[in-house]
Amino acid sequence: MTDKKSPTVVRAIDSAEPSSPARDAIFEDTASGSKDFKFDAKTASVFDDMVGRSVPFYDEIQRMIAEQAGDFAVPGTQLFDLGCSTATTLLALDGTVDPGVRFVGVDNSREMLDKAQLKLEAAGVSRAYELQVADLNTDRVVDNASVVVMNLTLQFVRPLHRERVIRWIYEGLTDQGCLLLVEKQTLSASLLNRLFIRYYYDMKRRNGYSEVEIAQKREALENVLIPYRPEENRLLLQSIGFGHVEEFFRWYNFAGIIAVKN
Repeated sequence: MTDKKSPTVVRAIDSAEPSSPARDAIFEDTASGSKDFKFDAKTASVFDDMVGRSVPFYDEIQRMIAEQAGDFAVPGTQLFDLGCSTATTLLALDGTVDPGVRFVGVDNSREMLDKAQLKLEAAGVSRAYELQVADLNTDRVVDNASVVVMNLTLQFVRPLHRERVIRWIYEGLTDQGCLLLVEKQTLSASLLNRLFIRYYYDMKRRNGYSEVEIAQKREALENVLIPYRPEENRLLLQSIGFGHVEEFFRWYNFAGIIAVKN
């Protein structure tokens, strides 16, 4: 049964979720990159198409997150999806995680959470869940969690705050709980970094993005998405106390990491 007591639960503003995502055309305008990228209503309306065409093996990443979460989630605890956007990951998790685990989707965009609520209701999700508006840069939200998911989220947290955010997650996890972290990364080797970025933009071209769209989005994200190197992410997790830290996915400059508290 859905938890409806918390004041932070976001309610849907429409009655039905569209059957297919609207196509992302936000950066077709040559001036669209002049402002920082925002997760506003305009982005929320096309977000599912955006990530599907912009993130390599997006569906497979979701499947891998869901199957790992199914092994670590414990009934009577909570599962947090930090930066849950439109609830795509939560919907994938609902099929593999024990119904005795309460879901908490957290995002700083109310527009994203409105979209998430529509999708969860349309899918008939019956487990206890909450959608919570919070800013991970400042708000401590994780508690009694056996699983925490950050799917392309930590990269949007300001570097100044990342150590504190990971520490809060670690402290909010139960013993043997896990953090499932997916990140876009940068590399120390400049040659490989340039090549991997080129391969990534080639993928976006194959998925229908124009040169203008690629350039404008890159400009809009420049001061918003700040990637770490693989060794920086690993060191951060280990320094906080995670005993097992392993990659479970890698595609050029994208990586998935599982970190277990023990």
